[in-house]
Amino acid sequence: MSSTDTAGAPSAPHPRHDLDPLLLHGVRFSVLAIAVSVGEIAFSYVCDELQVSKSVLSKQLTTLEEAGYVRVSKVADGRQARTWIHATGEGQAAFGRHRAALEAIAGGA
Repeated sequence: MSSTDTAGAPSAPHPRHDLDPLLLHGVRFSVLAIAVSVGEIAFSYVCDELQVSKSVLSKQLTTLEEAGYVRVSKVADGRQARTWIHATGEGQAAFGRHRAALEAIAGGA
């Protein structure tokens, strides 16, 4: 059964169908939001900013990396390695679609 508007014409699909299931998780959405807005960001900064443990962030980054939304790299910094997070083009596009769907939903409220 398809939905119709009050005049009987088929209505457009609800914007919730454009939400990205991977970005429904608050930490993943927030990581991608930061990475998209600034480009490359330090792992330690994201932990502090999102108030999550290293293990929580690491797990969510793995999911985003497997989806192709972020690239994670380690760079030697003296005796330590620093971990950097970078939003890929695919991640930027997914974030843009997800954000537009949220705005469309919120705009109808």
